[in-house]
Parts: sequence; structure tokens; C-alpha cells
Amino acid sequence: MFKRPIHKEIIKRLDEPRRFIQVLSGPRQTGKTTLAHQVMAGHNIPSHYASADEPTLKDRIWIEQQWGVARLKVKPEKSALFVLDEVQKIDGWSETIKRLWDEDSASRLKLHLLILGSSPLLVHRGLTESLAGRFEIIPITHWSFSEMQEAFDWSMDDYIFYGGYPGAAALIDDQKRWSSYVKNSLIETTISRDILYMTRVDKPALLRRLFELGCSYSGQILSYQKMLGQLQDAGNTTTLAHYLNLLEGAGLLAGLSKYAGQRFRQRASSPKLQVLNTALITSQSLLSLEDAKQDKDFWGRLVESSIGASLMNGIKGESIELFYWSSRNREVDFILSGGESLVAIEVKSGRRKVTLPGIETFSKEFPVKKKLLVGAQGIPIADFLFTPPVEWL
Repeated sequence: MFKRPIHKEIIKRLDEPRRFIQVLSGPRQTGKTTLAHQVMAGHNIPSHYASADEPTLKDRIWIEQQWGVARLKVKPEKSALFVLDEVQKIDGWSETIKRLWDEDSASRLKLHLLILGSSPLLVHRGLTESLAGRFEIIPITHWSFSEMQEAFDWSMDDYIFYGGYPGAAALIDDQKRWSSYVKNSLIETTISRDILYMTRVDKPALLRRLFELGCSYSGQILSYQKMLGQLQDAGNTTTLAHYLNLLEGAGLLAGLSKYAGQRFRQRASSPKLQVLNTALITSQSLLSLEDAKQDKDFWGRLVESSIGASLMNGIKGESIELFYWSSRNREVDFILSGGESLVAIEVKSGRRKVTLPGIETFSKEFPVKKKLLVGAQGIPIADFLFTPPVEWL
């Protein structure tokens, strides 16, 4: 069975003498549970797995009970591993884990803890409220092109159209079934269970329409005022910005800020909408892969969205930020910022653009380390998708 590269990193951390709570946090259906089972099978210490996603009612007593089972796995001078899945679904989970973890630390019990969560916003809230100084986050993102190719022998076109959901890969020969799976099992479940059920949202219909709008306009800069006009809702820009953050936290849709060199100016900019997986776009269209490739504008938008999603997912856990830049009808598709290094990226996808390339203009205002052209007469799109973003810096 294919193992993601992060598999080795998790095992390496569990072998270190200093104990930290390891937290695998990321969107639904990105293989967190499979990854955890692979770690359990690939490590030479006893382990115990428990999931709060089962239908029976779970509470903090259940955490204590499962923790007790895991403690029995620890032998003198030996360690054990406890994997706790979907923990964010239990009220007060972080306080209970803090107490139990501190008890084990005081008694020098070598029980390692691996927490899995598909609602990153709720997981992070619990960690920062109760478990400060005790945890490390290992971000689990949508699958990259190299991972989907190695696991399923996908071509670049397959990846651009079907995105990075490994659980849906077996269904791509049946377009209708694949689309239904992505829409119902991934999109709807993420919105209803990971956002609306777990977080206060005063206008759920507005959040859903914002997601649909983001999929339609992925790769385009859209002011919050224009969004409100498109959505025809009596909301406000603050509400939209908050909902966009919720959608990004759930691994669906992000809003890139304009690079300005100054934080307050970046926060005030109009966002460039960016899906985090192109399957979110194509599953809602009526086009097949071949039809999509024939539609030059649609395919060009998919290519740019695939590159943007690859960059967004690839910088998770790195000290790198992703922006766009525009000024007076000139635009740079993506700006990678890491330390004092800036990389400007222009994508030639075949899509008709209303703005002109702006790398040279951007370079006159900011110190650019590299200027990259991706696509026609530049870096082949497949090569760019294969390359981790950190390597461009």
C-alpha cells in the first residue's frame, strides 16, 4: 500500500526521547486515519486506536477509558502509542487530555499520543486553550500530483481535473458517481459537520453560496463588495471574511491577500479566491475531462487553480506565505514569500486574462529573488506541480 512521505516524519518524531502530543490536522478524506494505521503497523511499539466518530455517544469519560486501555500497553522501560481519532467531536476534550497527559508526564509513563482531527479550526482552538507547550501540529493536506501519480498512476490532466482526493480515485471511470461522491460525501459533509455543526454560523445559506461563488471564481480577484453584490445578501464584508476563513480552515476555499510588504495593507486587500482542491470545481460542473480540455478558458482556469492549490497545500507547516499582486491592470499570479526571499510566478495556461503580466513591474517595487514562468515557453506545468514550493525559494 502506498505510504505518503509524511509517514516517515511521524515515526521519526515518535522515536525522539522528548514526548510531544503529535496532532495530524487536515481536511476530510486526505488519509489521516489510514496514515495513523500505517504508523501503528510500521512501528515496533504496542498501540491502541480509538475513534470518536463512531455512532455511539462519546464524552470525556470515554477518553479516560480509552486512555486507560492505552496505558496497559506500556511495559517497564518501554513505550506505547495511543491514537485518538476525531477528538474535536467531544466537548472539553482538550482539558481531559491535558490532565491525563500531565499525569503520565509526572509518573514518567512513556505513552505517546497521536491526535487526528478533520476540523482544523476546532482542533487548534482546543490545543491553544488547554495544551500550550505540549503539542506539535503535523498538517495533512490534499494530496499532491506526485502522490496521486505514484498511488494511482495518474497523468497531469487527471490530477488537474480530478484533484487530490485519494478516496475518490477509484470512481473516476464513472463521472456521475465520482461527482456525486465529491459533492455529497466530501463537500456537503465538510460544510455541514465540520463548519456548521461545530462553529456558530449565523447565515449558513450565505456561507454555502460563498463557497459556490469561490469555486466559480477560483483564480480571480474579487472584492468583498462585489461578492456581496453577486450573493445578493444583506451580510457585510466582515462576515464574508470570517466565512472565508472558516472555509479555508476546513480545507475548501481560501482568499489570497495582495502582497504589499506591509501587513495592514495586505489585510485590507481584495482577496484572490483559491480552491484548495480542483475536484471542488469540476464535481459541480457538467463537463467530463475531455469536454473540459476542449473548453480553453475553463481548462486554463483549472490549470491555474491546480497550481494555486498545489502551492497552498505545499507551504503548510513551512515558514512560507502565498500572495498575489496587482496594480493598474498588471498582475502577478502568485508571490511566494519566505524569510527575505520573494519568488514571482506567472502562469501561462491558455486562459484569456483581462490583466497584463506584471512581474517586471512588481520587480521594480520589490526585491525579487526569482521570476518564474509556468506553462508555455516556461517551466512545464507537470514539472512545477511535482516540485515542492520550498524548492523555488
